[in-house]
Amino acid sequence: MYESVIQDLIDELGRLPGIGPKSAQRIAFHLLDADPEDVKRFAQTLVDAKTKVLFCSVCGNVTVDTTCRICADPRRDDTVLCVVEESKDVIAIERTREFRGRYHVLGGAISPIAGIGPDQLRIKELLGRLQDGMVTEVIIATDPNLEGEATATYLMRMLVPIGLKVTKLASGLPVGGDLEYADEVTLGRAFEGRTAVG
Repeated sequence: MYESVIQDLIDELGRLPGIGPKSAQRIAFHLLDADPEDVKRFAQTLVDAKTKVLFCSVCGNVTVDTTCRICADPRRDDTVLCVVEESKDVIAIERTREFRGRYHVLGGAISPIAGIGPDQLRIKELLGRLQDGMVTEVIIATDPNLEGEATATYLMRMLVPIGLKVTKLASGLPVGGDLEYADEVTLGRAFEGRTAVG
C-alpha cells in the first residue's frame, strides 16, 4: 500500500475496464513522472469529455452536437438501419467502410444478471424511428455473446411482425483462423451461416 493520494490514484485507475492492479500502478507512476502541464492537459481532456460529449438525439451515438455527424450526413442511406449495442460498435463498423446506412445505438444489451431489461435500452426510440416507413431493412449487429443474442432475439420478435426485412450479421470463423482452434459455438455458427460458392 502506498500513501493515501497515490493509492487513491491507483485505485481509481484500477476501476477502469481492462486495467488491473499492475497496470493501474504503472499508469499512476507514469502520471507522477510526467510533466505537470501534460498531466493538467490530460485531466482537462477528461473533464471536457465528460461535460461536452452528448448522445445524438436521433441515433444515440456519442457526439458533441445534438445530432452526430452520421445522422447529419445526407449521403447516408435512410432505408437501412443498423442496430448496435454501443457507440464503439458504430466506430468498428464504420472502419470497414462497408455500411452506408444509418445507425441506432441501444445503449447496452439485455442482461437480467446485471438488471438490464428492454426498458433500460433505447428500444422505444428504435420503434419510433421505424414509424414513418422510410426504413425497409433493420440489421441487428449485437455482440455474439449471451446478452447480445438475447437482445437480438428480443428485437427480431418485435420487428419481424412489423413487416420489415430483418437481418443479422453473420458470425463464424475469422479470416486467417485455424479450424482446430475454433470453439464449438463459433464453428457451429460457421456451418449454419455457410454460403453457396457455385
